Amino acid sequence: MAKNRSIFEEVETTEKQVVETGVIDRGRGGARGAIRVWLIMLFTLVVVMIAVGGLTRLTDSGLSITEWRPFTGAIPPMTAADWESEFAKYQAIDEFRIQNSWMELSDFKVIYWWEWGHRQLGRVIGVVWAIGFFWFLLRRKIPTGWTPSLLGLGVLGGLQGAIGWWMVASGVTSGEGMVDVASYRLATHLGLAFVILGLLAWYIYHMGRAERDLMQARRDKEAKLFSMSTGLMHFAFLQILIGALVAGIDAGRSYTDWPLMGGQVFPASAFIFEPWWRNLFESPGLVQFVHRVSGYLLAIFAVVVWMRGRRSAHLNTRFAFNSVMAAMALQIALGIVTVVYGAPWQVAIIHQLLAVVLWALILRARFLAAYPLATSLRGKIA
Repeated sequence: MAKNRSIFEEVETTEKQVVETGVIDRGRGGARGAIRVWLIMLFTLVVVMIAVGGLTRLTDSGLSITEWRPFTGAIPPMTAADWESEFAKYQAIDEFRIQNSWMELSDFKVIYWWEWGHRQLGRVIGVVWAIGFFWFLLRRKIPTGWTPSLLGLGVLGGLQGAIGWWMVASGVTSGEGMVDVASYRLATHLGLAFVILGLLAWYIYHMGRAERDLMQARRDKEAKLFSMSTGLMHFAFLQILIGALVAGIDAGRSYTDWPLMGGQVFPASAFIFEPWWRNLFESPGLVQFVHRVSGYLLAIFAVVVWMRGRRSAHLNTRFAFNSVMAAMALQIALGIVTVVYGAPWQVAIIHQLLAVVLWALILRARFLAAYPLATSLRGKIA
Protein backbone atom coordinates (compact mmCIF):
# COMPACT_ATOMS: atom_id res chain seq x y z
CA MET A 1 0.00 0.00 0.00
CA ALA A 2 1.38 3.32 -1.00
CA LYS A 3 2.54 5.55 1.81
CA ASN A 4 0.32 8.51 2.53
CA ARG A 5 2.07 11.73 1.42
CA SER A 6 2.01 14.99 3.27
CA ILE A 7 0.18 17.79 1.56
CA PHE A 8 3.25 19.94 2.32
CA GLU A 9 5.75 17.53 0.76
CA GLU A 10 6.07 19.38 -2.56
CA VAL A 11 6.76 22.65 -0.83
CA GLU A 12 9.33 21.12 1.45
CA THR A 13 11.29 19.34 -1.26
CA THR A 14 11.20 22.09 -3.88
CA GLU A 15 14.66 23.55 -4.42
CA LYS A 16 14.90 27.00 -2.96
CA GLN A 17 15.67 29.91 -5.27
CA VAL A 18 18.87 31.71 -4.50
CA VAL A 19 18.65 35.48 -4.65
CA GLU A 20 21.59 36.75 -6.64
CA THR A 21 23.26 40.07 -5.94
CA GLY A 22 25.33 42.26 -8.18
CA VAL A 23 23.13 41.65 -11.23
CA ILE A 24 23.32 45.32 -12.22
CA ASP A 25 27.11 45.22 -12.52
CA ARG A 26 27.27 41.79 -14.19
CA GLY A 27 28.08 42.00 -17.86
CA ARG A 28 28.42 45.74 -17.82
CA GLY A 29 31.03 46.52 -15.17
CA GLY A 30 34.02 45.81 -17.40
CA ALA A 31 37.54 46.38 -16.15
CA ARG A 32 36.66 49.48 -14.12
CA GLY A 33 39.75 49.34 -11.94
CA ALA A 34 42.20 48.93 -14.84
CA ILE A 35 40.47 51.61 -16.90
CA ARG A 36 40.61 53.96 -13.94
CA VAL A 37 44.38 53.45 -13.66
CA TRP A 38 44.72 54.18 -17.39
CA LEU A 39 42.62 57.35 -17.02
CA ILE A 40 44.75 58.47 -14.06
CA MET A 41 47.84 58.03 -16.24
CA LEU A 42 46.25 60.20 -18.93
CA PHE A 43 45.20 62.78 -16.35
CA THR A 44 48.76 62.99 -15.01
CA LEU A 45 50.19 63.35 -18.50
CA VAL A 46 47.75 66.14 -19.35
CA VAL A 47 48.69 68.00 -16.16
CA VAL A 48 52.37 67.70 -17.11
CA MET A 49 51.44 68.85 -20.62
CA ILE A 50 49.76 71.98 -19.23
CA ALA A 51 52.84 72.71 -17.10
CA VAL A 52 55.24 72.20 -20.01
CA GLY A 53 53.00 74.31 -22.24
CA GLY A 54 53.04 77.10 -19.67
CA LEU A 55 56.82 76.96 -19.40
CA THR A 56 57.10 76.92 -23.19
CA ARG A 57 55.13 80.16 -23.32
CA LEU A 58 57.00 81.74 -20.39
CA THR A 59 60.34 81.00 -22.08
CA ASP A 60 59.06 82.37 -25.43
CA SER A 61 59.77 79.02 -27.06
CA GLY A 62 56.42 78.36 -28.73
CA LEU A 63 57.31 79.77 -32.16
CA SER A 64 60.71 78.08 -32.49
CA ILE A 65 59.27 75.28 -34.67
CA THR A 66 57.61 76.96 -37.63
CA GLU A 67 56.00 73.90 -39.25
CA TRP A 68 53.39 71.36 -38.24
CA ARG A 69 54.50 67.84 -39.04
CA PRO A 70 52.41 65.46 -36.89
CA PHE A 71 54.50 62.39 -37.70
CA THR A 72 57.91 63.34 -39.10
CA GLY A 73 58.16 66.19 -36.59
CA ALA A 74 58.79 63.63 -33.87
CA ILE A 75 62.37 63.35 -35.18
CA PRO A 76 64.48 66.35 -34.07
CA PRO A 77 67.38 67.79 -36.11
CA MET A 78 70.15 65.20 -36.21
CA THR A 79 72.94 66.97 -38.09
CA ALA A 80 74.50 70.42 -38.20
CA ALA A 81 72.81 71.01 -41.56
CA ASP A 82 69.42 70.11 -40.06
CA TRP A 83 69.93 72.59 -37.24
CA GLU A 84 70.96 75.34 -39.64
CA SER A 85 67.84 74.67 -41.70
CA GLU A 86 65.53 74.91 -38.67
CA PHE A 87 67.28 78.07 -37.48
CA ALA A 88 66.93 79.66 -40.92
CA LYS A 89 63.18 79.04 -40.84
CA TYR A 90 62.95 80.71 -37.45
CA GLN A 91 65.06 83.65 -38.62
CA ALA A 92 62.46 84.34 -41.31
CA ILE A 93 59.60 85.10 -38.88
CA ASP A 94 58.80 88.35 -37.11
CA GLU A 95 59.60 87.12 -33.61
CA PHE A 96 63.25 86.63 -34.52
CA ARG A 97 63.62 89.81 -36.56
CA ILE A 98 61.88 92.07 -34.03
CA GLN A 99 62.61 90.46 -30.68
CA ASN A 100 65.32 87.78 -30.88
CA SER A 101 67.74 88.90 -33.57
CA TRP A 102 70.53 88.60 -30.99
CA MET A 103 70.17 84.82 -30.94
CA GLU A 104 72.91 82.48 -32.08
CA LEU A 105 72.31 78.84 -33.02
CA SER A 106 73.10 77.73 -29.46
CA ASP A 107 70.40 80.05 -28.09
CA PHE A 108 67.91 78.82 -30.66
CA LYS A 109 68.50 75.22 -29.64
CA VAL A 110 67.33 76.00 -26.09
CA ILE A 111 63.91 77.28 -27.16
CA TYR A 112 63.66 74.61 -29.87
CA TRP A 113 64.01 71.80 -27.35
CA TRP A 114 61.26 73.33 -25.17
CA GLU A 115 58.78 73.38 -28.04
CA TRP A 116 59.88 69.99 -29.36
CA GLY A 117 59.38 68.49 -25.89
CA HIS A 118 55.94 70.08 -25.68
CA ARG A 119 54.87 68.58 -29.00
CA GLN A 120 56.49 65.25 -28.21
CA LEU A 121 54.57 64.98 -24.97
CA GLY A 122 51.37 65.49 -26.96
CA ARG A 123 52.32 62.54 -29.13
CA VAL A 124 53.02 60.42 -26.04
CA ILE A 125 49.56 61.21 -24.68
CA GLY A 126 48.04 60.17 -28.00
CA VAL A 127 49.91 56.87 -27.97
CA VAL A 128 48.96 56.12 -24.34
CA TRP A 129 45.30 56.82 -25.14
CA ALA A 130 45.35 54.66 -28.31
CA ILE A 131 47.07 51.68 -26.66
CA GLY A 132 44.73 51.75 -23.68
CA PHE A 133 41.53 52.32 -25.61
CA PHE A 134 42.06 49.62 -28.23
CA TRP A 135 43.39 47.16 -25.65
CA PHE A 136 40.23 47.44 -23.58
CA LEU A 137 38.01 47.58 -26.67
CA LEU A 138 39.41 44.46 -28.33
CA ARG A 139 39.29 42.53 -25.06
CA ARG A 140 35.70 43.71 -24.48
CA LYS A 141 36.59 45.13 -21.10
CA ILE A 142 34.95 48.53 -21.53
CA PRO A 143 31.82 48.87 -19.35
CA THR A 144 28.51 49.07 -21.16
CA GLY A 145 27.85 52.55 -22.55
CA TRP A 146 31.37 53.85 -21.96
CA THR A 147 32.90 53.29 -25.40
CA PRO A 148 31.71 56.62 -26.93
CA SER A 149 33.00 58.57 -23.92
CA LEU A 150 36.45 56.97 -23.99
CA LEU A 151 36.63 57.32 -27.78
CA GLY A 152 35.68 60.97 -27.41
CA LEU A 153 38.80 61.57 -25.33
CA GLY A 154 40.94 60.53 -28.28
CA VAL A 155 38.97 62.71 -30.68
CA LEU A 156 39.39 65.72 -28.39
CA GLY A 157 43.10 64.96 -28.10
CA GLY A 158 43.47 65.01 -31.89
CA LEU A 159 41.49 68.24 -32.06
CA GLN A 160 43.77 69.72 -29.42
CA GLY A 161 46.79 69.02 -31.60
CA ALA A 162 45.17 70.79 -34.55
CA ILE A 163 44.19 73.77 -32.39
CA GLY A 164 47.74 73.88 -31.07
CA TRP A 165 49.04 74.41 -34.59
CA TRP A 166 46.25 76.92 -35.34
CA MET A 167 47.51 78.83 -32.30
CA VAL A 168 51.20 78.67 -33.31
CA ALA A 169 50.39 79.63 -36.91
CA SER A 170 49.04 82.98 -35.70
CA GLY A 171 52.55 83.90 -34.55
CA VAL A 172 54.55 82.36 -37.39
CA THR A 173 54.33 85.45 -39.58
CA SER A 174 56.63 87.59 -41.67
CA GLY A 175 56.10 91.30 -42.11
CA GLU A 176 53.01 91.48 -39.87
CA GLY A 177 54.78 92.46 -36.65
CA MET A 178 53.56 89.45 -34.63
CA VAL A 179 55.95 88.31 -31.91
CA ASP A 180 53.47 86.13 -30.00
CA VAL A 181 50.52 83.89 -30.75
CA ALA A 182 47.02 85.37 -30.77
CA SER A 183 45.76 85.48 -27.19
CA TYR A 184 42.28 84.22 -28.06
CA ARG A 185 43.81 81.19 -29.78
CA LEU A 186 45.93 80.54 -26.72
CA ALA A 187 42.77 80.73 -24.60
CA THR A 188 41.04 78.24 -26.90
CA HIS A 189 44.01 75.87 -26.68
CA LEU A 190 44.23 76.04 -22.88
CA GLY A 191 40.46 75.90 -22.52
CA LEU A 192 40.25 72.64 -24.44
CA ALA A 193 43.07 71.23 -22.29
CA PHE A 194 40.96 71.93 -19.20
CA VAL A 195 37.89 70.40 -20.85
CA ILE A 196 39.87 67.21 -21.48
CA LEU A 197 41.25 67.32 -17.95
CA GLY A 198 37.74 67.79 -16.55
CA LEU A 199 36.34 64.85 -18.50
CA LEU A 200 39.21 62.66 -17.34
CA ALA A 201 38.61 63.64 -13.72
CA TRP A 202 34.86 63.02 -14.02
CA TYR A 203 35.42 59.59 -15.56
CA ILE A 204 37.99 58.72 -12.88
CA TYR A 205 35.48 59.58 -10.16
CA HIS A 206 32.86 57.42 -11.87
CA MET A 207 35.19 54.46 -12.36
CA GLY A 208 36.14 54.57 -8.70
CA ARG A 209 32.71 53.25 -7.71
CA ALA A 210 30.57 50.34 -8.86
CA GLU A 211 27.63 51.01 -11.15
CA ARG A 212 25.23 49.63 -8.52
CA ASP A 213 26.65 52.02 -5.93
CA LEU A 214 26.24 54.99 -8.25
CA MET A 215 22.63 54.08 -9.01
CA GLN A 216 21.84 53.92 -5.31
CA ALA A 217 23.73 57.14 -4.56
CA ARG A 218 21.83 58.99 -7.29
CA ARG A 219 18.68 58.69 -5.19
CA ASP A 220 20.32 60.91 -2.53
CA LYS A 221 21.45 63.54 -5.04
CA GLU A 222 21.55 67.05 -3.56
CA ALA A 223 20.00 68.80 -6.54
CA LYS A 224 20.42 72.39 -5.36
CA LEU A 225 24.03 71.88 -4.34
CA PHE A 226 24.75 70.09 -7.62
CA SER A 227 23.25 72.99 -9.57
CA MET A 228 25.30 75.55 -7.64
CA SER A 229 28.52 73.58 -8.05
CA THR A 230 27.80 73.32 -11.77
CA GLY A 231 27.59 77.10 -11.87
CA LEU A 232 30.87 77.33 -9.96
CA MET A 233 32.48 74.96 -12.45
CA HIS A 234 31.40 77.12 -15.40
CA PHE A 235 32.50 80.33 -13.66
CA ALA A 236 35.91 78.83 -12.85
CA PHE A 237 36.31 77.75 -16.46
CA LEU A 238 35.56 81.30 -17.62
CA GLN A 239 38.21 82.61 -15.24
CA ILE A 240 40.71 80.11 -16.66
CA LEU A 241 40.00 81.42 -20.18
CA ILE A 242 40.47 85.02 -19.04
CA GLY A 243 43.71 83.98 -17.34
CA ALA A 244 44.89 82.56 -20.66
CA LEU A 245 44.21 85.93 -22.30
CA VAL A 246 46.32 87.55 -19.57
CA ALA A 247 49.14 85.09 -20.24
CA GLY A 248 48.89 85.50 -24.01
CA ILE A 249 49.75 89.20 -23.93
CA ASP A 250 51.83 89.22 -20.70
CA ALA A 251 49.16 91.39 -19.11
CA GLY A 252 50.19 90.18 -15.67
CA ARG A 253 53.27 92.38 -15.89
CA SER A 254 51.47 95.55 -16.99
CA TYR A 255 50.31 96.66 -13.51
CA THR A 256 52.14 95.42 -10.44
CA ASP A 257 50.27 97.25 -7.69
CA TRP A 258 47.27 95.86 -5.80
CA PRO A 259 44.40 96.42 -5.12
CA LEU A 260 44.65 99.49 -7.37
CA MET A 261 46.04 99.53 -10.90
CA GLY A 262 48.49 102.34 -11.49
CA GLY A 263 47.01 104.08 -8.46
CA GLN A 264 43.49 103.92 -9.92
CA VAL A 265 40.52 101.60 -9.61
CA PHE A 266 40.19 101.43 -13.40
CA PRO A 267 43.44 101.44 -15.40
CA ALA A 268 44.12 104.52 -17.49
CA SER A 269 45.40 102.43 -20.41
CA ALA A 270 42.33 100.22 -20.69
CA PHE A 271 41.22 101.39 -24.12
CA ILE A 272 44.22 101.96 -26.36
CA PHE A 273 43.14 100.14 -29.54
CA GLU A 274 40.54 100.74 -32.24
CA PRO A 275 37.98 99.33 -32.69
CA TRP A 276 37.13 99.16 -29.00
CA TRP A 277 36.51 95.39 -28.89
CA ARG A 278 40.18 94.68 -29.65
CA ASN A 279 40.98 95.87 -26.14
CA LEU A 280 39.11 92.89 -24.69
CA PHE A 281 41.83 90.65 -26.14
CA GLU A 282 44.85 92.91 -26.66
CA SER A 283 44.88 95.68 -24.04
CA PRO A 284 47.04 94.52 -21.09
CA GLY A 285 45.37 96.98 -18.73
CA LEU A 286 41.80 96.01 -19.58
CA VAL A 287 42.49 92.27 -19.73
CA GLN A 288 44.18 92.30 -16.32
CA PHE A 289 41.35 94.43 -14.89
CA VAL A 290 38.73 91.96 -16.16
CA HIS A 291 40.75 89.05 -14.72
CA ARG A 292 40.92 90.74 -11.33
CA VAL A 293 37.22 91.64 -11.17
CA SER A 294 36.19 88.21 -12.42
CA GLY A 295 38.38 86.69 -9.70
CA TYR A 296 36.66 88.74 -7.01
CA LEU A 297 33.21 87.71 -8.26
CA LEU A 298 34.28 84.06 -8.49
CA ALA A 299 35.53 84.18 -4.90
CA ILE A 300 32.22 85.63 -3.68
CA PHE A 301 30.22 82.98 -5.51
CA ALA A 302 32.56 80.26 -4.20
CA VAL A 303 31.82 81.38 -0.64
CA VAL A 304 28.07 81.15 -1.32
CA VAL A 305 28.45 77.63 -2.74
CA TRP A 306 30.74 76.64 0.13
CA MET A 307 28.22 77.80 2.73
CA ARG A 308 25.59 75.65 1.01
CA GLY A 309 28.00 72.71 0.85
CA ARG A 310 28.70 72.96 4.57
CA ARG A 311 25.05 72.13 5.22
CA SER A 312 25.27 68.82 3.38
CA ALA A 313 24.22 65.77 5.36
CA HIS A 314 27.21 63.85 4.02
CA LEU A 315 30.65 64.16 5.62
CA ASN A 316 32.59 63.52 2.39
CA THR A 317 30.60 66.15 0.52
CA ARG A 318 31.24 68.74 3.22
CA PHE A 319 34.94 67.93 3.17
CA ALA A 320 35.01 68.24 -0.64
CA PHE A 321 33.54 71.75 -0.53
CA ASN A 322 35.88 72.74 2.30
CA SER A 323 38.77 71.64 0.07
CA VAL A 324 37.46 73.78 -2.78
CA MET A 325 37.28 76.83 -0.52
CA ALA A 326 40.80 76.27 0.83
CA ALA A 327 42.24 75.91 -2.69
CA MET A 328 40.29 78.98 -3.84
CA ALA A 329 41.72 81.11 -1.02
CA LEU A 330 45.24 79.92 -1.80
CA GLN A 331 44.79 80.61 -5.50
CA ILE A 332 43.59 84.16 -4.84
CA ALA A 333 46.58 84.83 -2.60
CA LEU A 334 48.95 83.38 -5.18
CA GLY A 335 47.32 85.47 -7.91
CA ILE A 336 48.01 88.64 -5.92
CA VAL A 337 51.63 87.56 -5.37
CA THR A 338 51.97 86.88 -9.11
CA VAL A 339 50.82 90.40 -9.94
CA VAL A 340 52.84 92.21 -7.26
CA TYR A 341 56.09 90.49 -8.29
CA GLY A 342 55.54 91.00 -12.02
CA ALA A 343 54.62 87.41 -12.86
CA PRO A 344 58.01 85.65 -12.50
CA TRP A 345 57.85 82.31 -14.27
CA GLN A 346 58.32 80.29 -11.07
CA VAL A 347 55.27 81.88 -9.44
CA ALA A 348 53.24 82.02 -12.65
CA ILE A 349 53.59 78.29 -13.31
CA ILE A 350 52.55 77.44 -9.73
CA HIS A 351 49.53 79.71 -10.19
CA GLN A 352 48.63 77.77 -13.34
CA LEU A 353 49.10 74.37 -11.68
CA LEU A 354 47.02 75.41 -8.69
CA ALA A 355 44.24 76.23 -11.16
CA VAL A 356 44.42 72.57 -12.23
CA VAL A 357 44.10 71.43 -8.60
CA LEU A 358 41.17 73.78 -7.99
CA TRP A 359 39.48 72.59 -11.19
CA ALA A 360 39.73 68.95 -10.11
CA LEU A 361 38.46 69.77 -6.60
CA ILE A 362 35.43 71.63 -7.94
CA LEU A 363 34.59 68.63 -10.12
CA ARG A 364 35.06 66.31 -7.15
CA ALA A 365 32.67 68.37 -5.02
CA ARG A 366 30.15 68.48 -7.87
CA PHE A 367 30.41 64.70 -8.29
CA LEU A 368 29.75 64.09 -4.60
CA ALA A 369 26.74 66.40 -4.72
CA ALA A 370 25.36 64.18 -7.48
CA TYR A 371 26.52 60.85 -6.05
CA PRO A 372 27.00 61.29 -2.28
CA LEU A 373 28.73 58.63 -0.27
CA ALA A 374 26.41 57.18 2.37
CA THR A 375 27.39 58.13 5.90
CA SER A 376 26.26 56.93 9.30
CA LEU A 377 24.87 59.19 12.02
CA ARG A 378 28.40 59.50 13.43
CA GLY A 379 29.63 60.83 10.12
CA LYS A 380 31.55 57.74 9.06
CA ILE A 381 31.15 56.00 5.74
CA ALA A 382 28.36 53.46 6.04
